[in-house]
Amino acid sequence: MSKVAVVYWSSTGNTEAMAEAVTDGAKAAGCEVDVFTASDFSADKMDAYDAVAFGCPAMGAEVLEEDEFEPMFTECEGKLSGKKIVLFGSYGWGDGEWMSDWEDRCKKDGAVLAADCVICQEEPDADAVESCKALGKALA
Repeated sequence: MSKVAVVYWSSTGNTEAMAEAVTDGAKAAGCEVDVFTASDFSADKMDAYDAVAFGCPAMGAEVLEEDEFEPMFTECEGKLSGKKIVLFGSYGWGDGEWMSDWEDRCKKDGAVLAADCVICQEEPDADAVESCKALGKALA
């Protein structure tokens, strides 16, 4: 049984709803899942998981949330090489550039992207929820 961490930051609840769907998908695929907010996760926990789902909305000029998520993720980058991960998040404006930049960053770190990222504008609709469930299943 794969052990998966779902790690996210959410201000409005949109990315949190996506994290719940990723969790549901991973559990449906038979994974053991632990869910963390960004402030409760750190690089020292990375080795305990076979795979990690990271979720963060676009902030400011299409960047990751800078006070909690970015510092945590930067700390985890040294543990991404060879690690199976997926990325997800919501946005309210722009075109999703933050996610493309984040994917490129993860690839440079040597992460194994188990599936294409999932983004949605504002609250996730039924299609976004199903896509997030598929992300969770991809981590199995």
